[in-house]
Amino acid sequence: MNVRPAASVGDPVERIDTPALVINLDAMQRNLAAMAGFARDHGLALRPHAKMHKSAVLARLQIAAGAVGVCVQKLSEAEALGAAGVTDIYISNEIVDAGKLQRLAALAGRIQLALAVDSVLGVERLAHALHAAGTMADVLVEVDVGQGRCGVAPAAAGALAHQVVAHGLRFAGLQAYHGRAQHLRSAGAREAAIEHAVTLVRAAQAGITSAGMRCPLVTGGGTGSFVFEAVSGVYGELQCGSYLFMDRDYADNEPAFEGPRFEHALFVKSQVMSRGASHAVVDAGHKAHAIDSGLPRVWQPHGRGALEFGNGGDEHGILRPGAHASAADLPQLGQTVWLVPGHCDPTVNLHAHYIAVRGGLAHGVVEAVWPIDARGCLA
Repeated sequence: MNVRPAASVGDPVERIDTPALVINLDAMQRNLAAMAGFARDHGLALRPHAKMHKSAVLARLQIAAGAVGVCVQKLSEAEALGAAGVTDIYISNEIVDAGKLQRLAALAGRIQLALAVDSVLGVERLAHALHAAGTMADVLVEVDVGQGRCGVAPAAAGALAHQVVAHGLRFAGLQAYHGRAQHLRSAGAREAAIEHAVTLVRAAQAGITSAGMRCPLVTGGGTGSFVFEAVSGVYGELQCGSYLFMDRDYADNEPAFEGPRFEHALFVKSQVMSRGASHAVVDAGHKAHAIDSGLPRVWQPHGRGALEFGNGGDEHGILRPGAHASAADLPQLGQTVWLVPGHCDPTVNLHAHYIAVRGGLAHGVVEAVWPIDARGCLA
């Protein structure tokens, strides 16, 4: 079913239907420039994670700003973005299903493609698929540096890299992403976690050298930790994604002193649909924003008092006065309420379009309506 966009180009902000996923373009482009400048100043490649925004338009904007390409986590995401014109994609995840690997091999014939591995079986099946198709992809060995998810132990990295080469594949380096570090609230805790990760990466590099090989690249880093990977002397590429939109959860982190500051640029526009004596109800519930990292925050840059967002179910959100606020601060029937999602990635996956606004949330105008190309790409 074709989903009708919530607005058209040229519409004023007040005409955007609700609930809608809205990008503040001015804030987003400042975020885009800040991260690109940071990577450039530190001599690092930037390969943002497009699993966050799932948009070929945004991927191309990131590449135009200096990124070498993008990351995704799913083959279907790579297929969707590749079909929409993104030509350099790294699937920073493992694929072992033979059917998926056949699709990957076909995609590798059309774009520059890379994949992570953490098993001999994965290497064998990947080699079989690529050789059968007559195509090639870069292969990175994933090392578990603290996430406790995918990846080999550092001591096993050399042997697996040797298997990559022995199977006629192109060993491109190490995948070393520490997801658990991203939302440790204090900057000191994140720094300590990445220092430990760097120790493990160095051990993996030593194993590769002992196997008589060279490690061309270490890639990783996220919006919560990239400052620490950047100064490690080990990482050559950053994979940050959420910096572009800056959701509520990342904004709750204590910022690292040396890094750039990012602004909220992604919002769910909602509208008050019911009003009680001590609460207001908006039309954006779980169907409009993900709650895996907590509820959204009510955006009140110039408000008189804080409003708290409460869980109202699939279609409703409940606003109540927070600290230093009263019922007089609640919005009235029909009034717009802007929400900052708790977690941008799964929130984006709930929507079919971005409504891109220039000139701010109060008086801006819709500059573009962009499809979310990789929405629902789970396989």
